[in-house]
Amino acid sequence: LALQGIAVGNGLSSYEINDNSLVYFAYYHGLLGTELWKDLQAFCCSQGKCNFHDNSNLNCTLKMEEMIQIVEESGLNIYNLYAPCEGGVPGSTRYDGDYLVTHDLGNSFIRMPMRFSWRQNLLRMPAARKVRMDPPCTNSTDLRVYLNSPEVKKALHISPEAQDWQVCSFEVNRGYKRLYMQMNDQYLKLLGATKYRILVYNGDVDMACNFLGDEWFVDSLCQKVQVARRPWLYTERGENQIGGFVKEFTNIAFLTIKGAGHMVPTDRPLAAFTMFNRFIKNEPY
Repeated sequence: LALQGIAVGNGLSSYEINDNSLVYFAYYHGLLGTELWKDLQAFCCSQGKCNFHDNSNLNCTLKMEEMIQIVEESGLNIYNLYAPCEGGVPGSTRYDGDYLVTHDLGNSFIRMPMRFSWRQNLLRMPAARKVRMDPPCTNSTDLRVYLNSPEVKKALHISPEAQDWQVCSFEVNRGYKRLYMQMNDQYLKLLGATKYRILVYNGDVDMACNFLGDEWFVDSLCQKVQVARRPWLYTERGENQIGGFVKEFTNIAFLTIKGAGHMVPTDRPLAAFTMFNRFIKNEPY
C-alpha cells in the first residue's frame, strides 16, 4: 500500500477533549443558560481548568446531567445543530413492537455516572431481548432498502443468508471493545515518519465530534505552525465563498467546513469536494 496521507473527518480523537470542548460549544452556541453555565464553572472547574469528562464532584455531576439532557436528549440534531430532526423530536428510548429502540450507546460523557449506568444496563440485557439502535434525527430508510435489496446484495457478492444491513447495529456495539481513549500516540507516530500528510477536518456545527475538540487535539500534538489560522475559499456560481478556516502545521492541517455537520459532504458538497481535491493534489487550501 503506497500510503501518502490520511484525512480524518469529524473524528473522535480524544474522549476527554471531546467531552470538555462540547460543554463550551454548547454554551457559546446559546444552548445553555447563564445560570447553568455559572454552576458548571463553579462545580466542575478549579484554578482555571475545567473537567467535564470524569469529575467526581457530586454537584458537577448533577449539573452535567442537566447539560447532557439539553444537548443530547431534548431533540436537537446532534449531527448538525442547525438542521431539523428527521422524524421529529424522539424520546431517548421507545418501543416498536417487540423491539426496544434506543439512539445509541453514546460516545460522549461515558464516564458520567448516569450515562455509564445506562450503557451498562443495555449491554447486560439478555441476548433474547430485542434491541434496535436508531441514530437520532436521521432517516436511513432509502439506504437500508437499497443495500438490503437482493439485486444489490448479488452485485456486491453478499451471501443471501447474511443478516440485513443496518445503519447502526446493537450487536456490533455490544461486542465492540475500545482500545484507546485518545489517539495522540498514533498521530505522533505517523508525523514522526515525516512522509505522510494528515488532514483533520470538521463540520463546525457537529455536536457528536465537535470542531473545537479536534482543534484542541491537533494543537496538543505540538507541531510547528507553518500557516497561521485563516479563512479558506471555494468557488460557487462563479463567486468566492468562505468554506471555513484552516491552520497548517508540519505535515498536518486542521480545517473547518462552515455550516456543515457530522456528514460534511452531505451538508456542504461543493466545499467538501474542493477540500478533498486540494488535499489529494497537495495544493494550498
